[in-house]
Amino acid sequence: MRTAKLLFCLIVIAVIHGAIAWTLNRPQDAGLDVPSGKLRSLSFAPYREGFSPIEEKFPLPEHIDADLGLIADKTHTIRTYSILGGMQPTPAFARKHGVEMIQGGWLGDGHASNKLEIAALIESVNANPDVVKRVLVGNEVLLRKDMDVDTLIGYIRQVKQAVKQPVSYADVWSIYLKYPQLMREVDFITVHILPYWEDEPVAIADAAGHVEKIVKQIEDKAHGMGLNKPILIGESGWPAAGRQRGHAIPSVVNETRFIRSLIEVANRHGMDYNIVEAFNQPWKSHNEGVVGANWGLLTIDREPVFPLTGQVYENPDWLQHFAWATGLWLLLVAVYFKKLQNLPLPRLLGFLTLAQILGVCLVTLATFLWFTSYSSWQQAYTLLLIAANTLLSGLLLQRCYAILANQPTLPVLASRLRNLYLFFTFLALYKTYSLAFNGRYLSFPVEQFAIPAIGVCGLSACLWLTRRSLHWQSLRFDSLSGCDLQAPRDRLLAYFLSLGIPAVVLGETYEFMAAYDFRQAHPNFSEGLPVALGYTFYNQQLISWLLCILLLSIPFWAAGSRKTQA
Repeated sequence: MRTAKLLFCLIVIAVIHGAIAWTLNRPQDAGLDVPSGKLRSLSFAPYREGFSPIEEKFPLPEHIDADLGLIADKTHTIRTYSILGGMQPTPAFARKHGVEMIQGGWLGDGHASNKLEIAALIESVNANPDVVKRVLVGNEVLLRKDMDVDTLIGYIRQVKQAVKQPVSYADVWSIYLKYPQLMREVDFITVHILPYWEDEPVAIADAAGHVEKIVKQIEDKAHGMGLNKPILIGESGWPAAGRQRGHAIPSVVNETRFIRSLIEVANRHGMDYNIVEAFNQPWKSHNEGVVGANWGLLTIDREPVFPLTGQVYENPDWLQHFAWATGLWLLLVAVYFKKLQNLPLPRLLGFLTLAQILGVCLVTLATFLWFTSYSSWQQAYTLLLIAANTLLSGLLLQRCYAILANQPTLPVLASRLRNLYLFFTFLALYKTYSLAFNGRYLSFPVEQFAIPAIGVCGLSACLWLTRRSLHWQSLRFDSLSGCDLQAPRDRLLAYFLSLGIPAVVLGETYEFMAAYDFRQAHPNFSEGLPVALGYTFYNQQLISWLLCILLLSIPFWAAGSRKTQA
């Protein structure tokens, strides 16, 4: 009878888990298929894992050749950003694979390096007129403030005099409005329109329309100056992973939706475009975090992120992840098999449900964090977090079983539980204040702290199941862990954790309000503040992180309740 009760609980929980996983991972409609499955142009930077322009580890010729072979059936044209730094063989390989080029020259704040880049650009363009159809002199130089506009115009004129192909300069669209004299200098106007990165982030449903609106705005500005020049959307795309910004949510499905809807709009209006980018760029995580590394059509391993035709899975490996989580769960059940049979049905269901949730969180953490680890130290951090969360899960389940079975908890278990919570608390403090003061490119680490936060809830729920009541003192660490291990400074940790909540909110809100385009649209503080707060509180990842902080702080707040009562 007891075994039948356990098997019944296992079947119920497994079926519910499977139904939820299946429902959340159904293939989704992502818009119209790309005609012939081929794009007009695609940003091409063949950096692989371990290669980085920051470290001056540049692509090898065989990488350029292989990567062009991978995307030749996906695009008619590629856009490059530099000619030096290993990219010199690109025109020859583009010719080999039947791909045309928009060749770019990289400009920075160093005159000597710029001089070398311009000379190499002119030489390459003139040597490959059958492949190189357009030329870009510099990329977002003015946005980065690497040089002034007059110096840039000098480089543009130098290249225009030396080559026969049309020449332009690429930057975010607002730069062309800020420096309209650039429109007179270039043969075609190249603007970057990235709805995710706008100072007022655009929701995926409105993103393609936003691009259309900006192109019209640039056209009107040019026509107002008496100019009728072609416009190239030099960069447009959407990230598949990373931090949410206001209404802009990175995901595989949203990346697919944006690219397909952009192409639909472009074809309808005859707009020229270049999608950023061909491959995920691990080196960009150094400056731009997870979101900067995940704009590609293909992964670091050169596997498709999403198809250009048909329905799309947000997580095509969901069944494998479900199997791993269920396997961990069943392994735990095997360890506790005899003990679990003695628990009453409500307590048994509670324990098994918590165990399944912790298993799902652990698998999610391991897969996502490893996927977004792009360097040796990031991978080492990932392994540390996986180990810490695994150990914490084991300790939590031991303590939860002791509560549900009305057994005493050994002091060594309570001590380890508290020490692990202190580790996660100090790490959470570091993450929280990093997000508050410099969070533009930092992801909200919800996956890393889901198990500690859920653990507080799980321990509280187990106490309620045994006592049928729960009061504030029950949430102290000595009550949750089963041993009096409170420290005098616990309340201080609660203050720092709780102050992190408004700090993150203020930091995120300030990030919007300090942006140039935001200030232009909302010059008055009283007008801009509600808008910025709206973007902040719409951020589901931010709200989830604040909830994690709140849950982690509860045992530290409750620590002072006994002292207060005394």
